[in-house]
Amino acid sequence: MQSAVVFPLHDPEGATFPHLNVILPSLKSVFSMAYIGITLVTYERCQEQVRALERDSFFTLFPMPPGALVGDQFLHLYRQAAFAAYPSQVLHLCFIDRLTFILQSSHQRRFIEDVTAIESEDTPLIFSRSSTAWDSHPRNYYEIEQFATTVGELLFGKRLDFAWCHLAVCASQLGEIVTQVNNHDLSMLAEMTLAIREGVRMRDVDWLEWEDPFLLNCSERDLKIERERSVKETEKRLSYVIPTIQTLVKYVQG
Repeated sequence: MQSAVVFPLHDPEGATFPHLNVILPSLKSVFSMAYIGITLVTYERCQEQVRALERDSFFTLFPMPPGALVGDQFLHLYRQAAFAAYPSQVLHLCFIDRLTFILQSSHQRRFIEDVTAIESEDTPLIFSRSSTAWDSHPRNYYEIEQFATTVGELLFGKRLDFAWCHLAVCASQLGEIVTQVNNHDLSMLAEMTLAIREGVRMRDVDWLEWEDPFLLNCSERDLKIERERSVKETEKRLSYVIPTIQTLVKYVQG
């Protein structure tokens, strides 16, 4: 059975839709269905583009709960996708900005090979950023997220990605995972990892390279320097990594 892709879509300015049109043939060659959680403001401001998606049977759109926090929005989407898909179907939980970059880059072929090779018995599987992929990111991104990875290794004796970008999981597994999520912010991704920590596989990939320079059409070097010097960007990473670490400690304490 061909897998499906699952991602949230919050884009009031509509910048994603032209890219989505470009990568759509690639998406349809890899996946049988796209389950999208769309925010109310995106629906209201991009009605024409959203209606075009609704007319395409490849897409199933789930409205996000108005005013819900980001973690609750993700949880709503994942619950809906788990219910809608066949229990044994592999779902690729990821993010449209990553897909946009990957499928218009030199990583496209390897991404397609890696994703299409995944069968239900290979799941749950986290595709994580390789050292090459991390080298493309600003240093503050890497160093701060590594706090959570290191703490997790100290607590569980295993290196896990608690702020993952791409998780492959069967719909039946996802249905069980979401029952163990309680956090309302991005630390809910860590709760999902904790739910599968005993059996999850990790695979480092280069195609999770930093996507922002492509999306912003700017110099990777200049943007990297700017983000590394930005207090706001550092605070942004800490805003989900600190709750993630607290979640890990609380989990161990029972």
